Amino acid sequence: MAKDDNLPLFETKSGKGRILFQIYSLLIFVGTCFIFAYRLSHIPAKGEPGRWAWMGLFFSELWFCFYWFVTTVVRWNPIYRSTFKDRLSHRYEKALPGIDIFVCTADPVIEPPVMVINTVLSVMAYDYPPEKLSVYLSDDGGSDLMFYAILEASRFSKIWLPFCKRFKVEPTSPEAYFRTAVELLGEPVLAKEWSTVKILIDGRDSKAVDIQGQPLPTLVYLAREKRPQYHHHFKAGAMNALIRVSSRISNSPIILNVDCDMYSNNSKSVRDALCFFMDEEKGNEVGFVQFPQAFENLTKNDVYSSSLNVIMELEMPGFDGNGGPCYIGTGCFHRRETLFGKKYKKNYKTDWKRWSNRSVEESTSVLEETSKVLASCSYEENTQWGKETGLKYDCAVEDVLTGLTMQCQGWRSIYFNPERKGFLGVAPTTLLQSLVQHKRWSEGDFHIFASRNCPFVLGYKKIPLKLQLSYCIYLLWAPNCLATLYYATVPSLCLLRGISLFPQISDSWVLAFAFVIFLHRAYSLGECIWFGGTFKGWWNDQRMWVYKRTTSYFFGLLDHILKRLGFTKSAFVITTKVAGDDVSRRYEQEVMEFGTSSPMFTILATLALLNAFCFFGGLKKVIADLETLVWERFALQILLCGLLVLINLPVYHGLFFRKDVASLPTSVSYQSTIFALLVCVIALC
Repeated sequence: MAKDDNLPLFETKSGKGRILFQIYSLLIFVGTCFIFAYRLSHIPAKGEPGRWAWMGLFFSELWFCFYWFVTTVVRWNPIYRSTFKDRLSHRYEKALPGIDIFVCTADPVIEPPVMVINTVLSVMAYDYPPEKLSVYLSDDGGSDLMFYAILEASRFSKIWLPFCKRFKVEPTSPEAYFRTAVELLGEPVLAKEWSTVKILIDGRDSKAVDIQGQPLPTLVYLAREKRPQYHHHFKAGAMNALIRVSSRISNSPIILNVDCDMYSNNSKSVRDALCFFMDEEKGNEVGFVQFPQAFENLTKNDVYSSSLNVIMELEMPGFDGNGGPCYIGTGCFHRRETLFGKKYKKNYKTDWKRWSNRSVEESTSVLEETSKVLASCSYEENTQWGKETGLKYDCAVEDVLTGLTMQCQGWRSIYFNPERKGFLGVAPTTLLQSLVQHKRWSEGDFHIFASRNCPFVLGYKKIPLKLQLSYCIYLLWAPNCLATLYYATVPSLCLLRGISLFPQISDSWVLAFAFVIFLHRAYSLGECIWFGGTFKGWWNDQRMWVYKRTTSYFFGLLDHILKRLGFTKSAFVITTKVAGDDVSRRYEQEVMEFGTSSPMFTILATLALLNAFCFFGGLKKVIADLETLVWERFALQILLCGLLVLINLPVYHGLFFRKDVASLPTSVSYQSTIFALLVCVIALC
């Protein structure tokens, strides 16, 4: 036996700078204790103005403290993984398992075929034995254009794949090629044949080779049957149909799923993932390996705070250190058995050689007919699909719930963030896209928390308490809106009325507030810079933090309540992956995009104007009473209100100064001005 045959296929290291973070956390905790001591010792007496405002502020600060504690739990012990692909090749090159790759698309307008086939071709060109790769495209839009595009891609793969291997192309996404116009193939007979399932490349066929005579990966197109009387369950339903169909055609033990806009940026990602699954000591307990979400179209200062850098570089490694990352719906390698609901048992062992030698004997035509049945809309009726088997239904974030369920069944999840990102996608290019996306996430996450699938219920005695707490960092996004909305309105209105809610500037208690605020934001800035951001990028992140909490999370919470009461039903909103030339130009110039009427924009504009009125009203009060040193009592409130005014500068610009099509509509200007003035008048009464 070779010397390295017993060496692990991956290693784990603790994150750097832990002591610094722990000192910072301790200092924040001490400062917060002083703030609470001040709040409790200075509660206004009964009947005194501002008593209820004071109490509300205290409860908001308690919420912020709890959420900070959850964040600290997540970030306390991040771990980072590295793999040894050379050891994997040395031991298992001839016994590598098959890999099934799922790509899902639903709308050819929002998700253009050029982008989808870009993704498909990129994963077909993985550095992996092609006869062991099977790529499945689920087209929920059932688009003729998508089918012809993937048909063309199957033909182009015969040239593209050997080109990638010969020149070691990275990334393996042929973007430049597909920017040119490609005419649809004139084969009308095919259009009648593809109605449900088509095996475009059968990897078992000896004739399925590229221009160099090398085998091609299997490529399957699926447009599942849909009927009004059967719920198709959006992406989760598409994934479950793919699980069933692939089990008949290739039945690979490992499944990768990627969004249609997340092309492969690293051709060795498959081998990286297998280092975790096939590790002799710890691999048998691994249920899924999650890669980070990364984006190729981010602006220099990340105008909509879409990079998710801190989440992917710090919080997800923290999840891993606490028991395993959550499943984020894309860029994830699954053990097929976990998707079928199998529970982990202590002595479980995978026979990789048995999996590598599996073969399907049926002909292509038989497999296509069988797959039509498996993809039919009535197949899941009176079954456990979406409950005990496959991805979970009736949740806007089925990925998070599915991953949590796997962990509660005993499986370990792994987070792997290689130096060269495994996948690159497309971030939202307008403000509304970003806010709507976060609304869906926050509503779905809170749905999990407020149900029997809450980590503290579903995961009780099944996953570590610190992992249960870690999930709260996302599951409690929606209720975050309440404390944030309170802090963004009440102190400003109290400033207008002349009610002080913070210690005056000459009081020693002010040091606790100043210390916590400065240290917390300074650390946040350092964190942003450390992970490749800029100062302006950090400021954009602060702005989006306020915008998301006062709109996306608010509507996410409201939607959840309305669904609970039976007033609305679940819907899946697809984030558009394309933008017009003008939108793209403004995005690249980092000019905030409004351009349409939306309740979210009305709330943003109302809050912006409300704080502007209160800020100038407070300044007027200070200037009028300079001799009585009124400013000492209201310094922190003026500072808070002024900070909110600075954050909302793009909103004021969109309301009053911009004349382009991306400015805020006149209707939003009128509504928000009336609402803001009305609230101010009520506060002064």
